[in-house]
Amino acid sequence: MRSLVKRKSLYPVATSSALVLFSGGQDSTVCLAWALTRFERVETIAFRYGQRHSVELAQRPVIRTKLAKMNDFEERLGLDTMLSLPALQAISDTALTRETEITFAATGLPTTFVPGRNLLFLTYAAALAYRRGIGTLIGGMCETDFSGYPDCRNVTIQSLAQSLALGLDTPLSIETPLMFVDKAGTWEMAAKLGGQALIDIIVEDTHTCYLGDRTHRHAWGYGCGTCPACELRAKGWAAWQTQGQVQIV
Repeated sequence: MRSLVKRKSLYPVATSSALVLFSGGQDSTVCLAWALTRFERVETIAFRYGQRHSVELAQRPVIRTKLAKMNDFEERLGLDTMLSLPALQAISDTALTRETEITFAATGLPTTFVPGRNLLFLTYAAALAYRRGIGTLIGGMCETDFSGYPDCRNVTIQSLAQSLALGLDTPLSIETPLMFVDKAGTWEMAAKLGGQALIDIIVEDTHTCYLGDRTHRHAWGYGCGTCPACELRAKGWAAWQTQGQVQIV
């Protein structure tokens, strides 16, 4: 029987670096700020997969530029990568990749669920992280306030992390700072991480609305106000206001 020899990775893993899945929405922006307070070097990655609007992606450089001006983030914020995954749209039939109504499917999941999306995103991100010598991926997945997506669950993410580490034969972890945090807690975290400056960026520049609406401005930010993403964001904002905010400096 042939013996298996443990081979070293071609690329050294930098434990002080991270790659953030950064879409331009509220959650990924908070995760990016979180990473910038903890890692010496932080890169970002996003994906074009034929989503029905590109508003989030258009907001990404705006947010990155503003975040870079906070604290010492400019020294830490590194390269940004945009990957195109058109095949995902071709095999999907969802309200995020088609001009169809946002409702619930026979599975009980909302039609905004894009099967395999997070699994693909993290796999591509891991491949880039391997080449860049990065050992930590960071995503905004959450199983507290979410729409029931199975690829947002902690067990899914951590089992994938193990498979990716095995498949790449190199240490790899996936951090999900918001996994057990509700939307009110997300606002609270943002306030603690960056004070009023970060809250202002989230309200004015991030975009989470499924319909891509930036014509309606609410206290919590821009959006249609009626899609599931807007409803979750508005509910979280209201709860944060009611519960009592941290003192913003």
